[in-house]
Amino acid sequence: MTGGEGVMYKSGQRVLAALRQMIASGELAAGERIAEIPTAERLQVSRTPIRIAFRTLEQEGLLCKAPGRGYTVRAVTDDDIAGAVEVRGVLEGLAARQAAERGLSDAIRSRLHACLVEGDQLFDKGHVVMEELEIYHDLNKRFHQAIIEASGNSAIAVALSRNDHLPFASVSSLAVDGNDMAREYRRFSFAHMQHHAVYDALINGQGARAEGIMREHANATLRYARAMQGDETGEATMTILRDG
Repeated sequence: MTGGEGVMYKSGQRVLAALRQMIASGELAAGERIAEIPTAERLQVSRTPIRIAFRTLEQEGLLCKAPGRGYTVRAVTDDDIAGAVEVRGVLEGLAARQAAERGLSDAIRSRLHACLVEGDQLFDKGHVVMEELEIYHDLNKRFHQAIIEASGNSAIAVALSRNDHLPFASVSSLAVDGNDMAREYRRFSFAHMQHHAVYDALINGQGARAEGIMREHANATLRYARAMQGDETGEATMTILRDG
C-alpha cells in the first residue's frame, strides 16, 4: 500500500465508522435521504471516501439506493441487530471450538499472538485516540479471520459472509463515538481482554471454553454499550453497536 493509498484507506475507515455511528444513534434517521456532496461537507472529507462508504453501508444493510440518485437510511431495529450478532456468535463459537480441537498450527498461533501484542500496546497506556482504534479495527479482523481459518471448516466462512450483509453483523462494522473516547477505551479494551481469554483456551485445546468465550465476545460489547448508555430512567439506549 502506497502512502497515498494508506491515507485514503484511513480516511475511508473513519468515514465508515462515523456514518455507522450516526445511523446507530439516530442522527441519521430511518428513511432519511443522504447524498454524497452534503455528507462530504458534513464530515469535511472529499466525495471519494463518501462514495465508497455508501456502497459498503449498502452491502451491510444500512443504506438502500433511493429513486434517482443517493441513498436512504434503512430502518433497523434492536431485534434485527441482536439476531444477526447472535448468529455470528454461534458461527465464530463453532470455529473456535473446532480450532481448539484440531490444534493450532505454528503459523496461526503466531498470527493470533501478534494481534494480542499489538492490542496490548494500544491499551496498556490507559487511553486511546481515534487513530489507534483504526489500528485495532485491523488487528481485530486479523484475529477473527485466523480463528476461522484455524477451524478448517470452509462452510463457516461462507455462512459468515452471508450474515455480514445484515446490519452491524460483520466484524468489520466498527462504530465509534469520537465524543467519548474514555468510554470507547473501556469498550475496546474489554473486547481485547476477551481475545486473550479465547487465545488461552485455543492453545490449551479447550474447545467448549473457546466456543463459549467467542459466543460471549460477539454479544458482550453490544450489551456493554447499552449499560454505558443508560438514560435517566435506568434504561439503556443503543448508540454504540459493534466491535466484535
